[in-house]
Amino acid sequence: MKRLLLLVLTLTGSFVFAERPALMTYKNENGERRPVVTEKDWEIRRQEILGDMREVMGPLPDRSNLPSLDVQVEHVQEEPTFVRKTIRFTAAENEFVPAYLYLPLGNGKRPAMLVLQGTDYTLGKRSVDGESAKNNRAVARELARRGYVVIAPDYPGMGELRGYDFKASRYSSGTMAGIFHHTRCVDLLQNLPEVDPDKIGVIGHSLGGHNSMFVAAFEPRIKVIVASCGWTEHAYYNVPSVTKRFGHRLGGWEQDVYMPLFRDKLNYDEERLFAMSELIGLLAPRPFFSNSPIFDENFAVYGVRKGIERASKAYSFYRAENNLHVRYPDAEHDFPPDVRLEAYRFIDRALDFQPVLDDCLMPPK
Repeated sequence: MKRLLLLVLTLTGSFVFAERPALMTYKNENGERRPVVTEKDWEIRRQEILGDMREVMGPLPDRSNLPSLDVQVEHVQEEPTFVRKTIRFTAAENEFVPAYLYLPLGNGKRPAMLVLQGTDYTLGKRSVDGESAKNNRAVARELARRGYVVIAPDYPGMGELRGYDFKASRYSSGTMAGIFHHTRCVDLLQNLPEVDPDKIGVIGHSLGGHNSMFVAAFEPRIKVIVASCGWTEHAYYNVPSVTKRFGHRLGGWEQDVYMPLFRDKLNYDEERLFAMSELIGLLAPRPFFSNSPIFDENFAVYGVRKGIERASKAYSFYRAENNLHVRYPDAEHDFPPDVRLEAYRFIDRALDFQPVLDDCLMPPK
């Protein structure tokens, strides 16, 4: 019955969008909305969207005069085809990030991937190394087996960062803390002698899915983005347990781990909340791959279809339609093996990499 209801909503699409400006319009100096015609017009529109994101996420801290990364290696685990190092590094003064760093065996520079965890308060980064009780989550280990250099950090409030004090944090939201930490992961990757600094991508599932999109919006050094079960247009986000807990359909975003400014500053005003399709538009023309199962209860597939239709206009503007990919597997909130392998091959093409091991998927438990 639950799957039938989701399918009915998918087919009928009986929702209403919050009023947002058309994606391919911008506000001119007279305050009038005009169609985007030139790249200069689009850059104005991009800055509008980034400004809307900062309204609910808070500002991205200044990245000038940052301290040394000061990478500390706490443990080394040797595997047949790679070495996994447990590290912690300095993101900012008095602020560290725990992470796994995977270094494949062999010589020469390689592409690198930033792998962002899903919601797992206890395991944190360990969940993408294969310790999750759920199948299809060992993305970091699989990409290392494939031959990529990989970094997988803990998200604030999870793993080794469980107990993170969001109230005392210098960030206005957990989302922005994550974005800053993840930009520092890119710094770390670019400084590694094993990494081609021009070939870095990001991938994540669920929490990691939208965090992959968030960091890529602010981080042009990321060349390819994969989001699994990470988004839908906000008008289609309708999880009853979220409404019951927070009293608002989008109340989940108000948590400290996400964007409490949605509650405290925007007062749940959806018209002021950036659209996920706008965020995807920001990524154009970079390659973007979305895994969006048709029975995902968190992120309704109908909203994904609408969002992709909207975002495709930005990709068409760049004549980069082939860089926008979405798959709709017959699954729930999951990253099925066939779609996951397709996503990895999508990354290979985007970063011009011949994998060491194509069949890199971990066996089911």
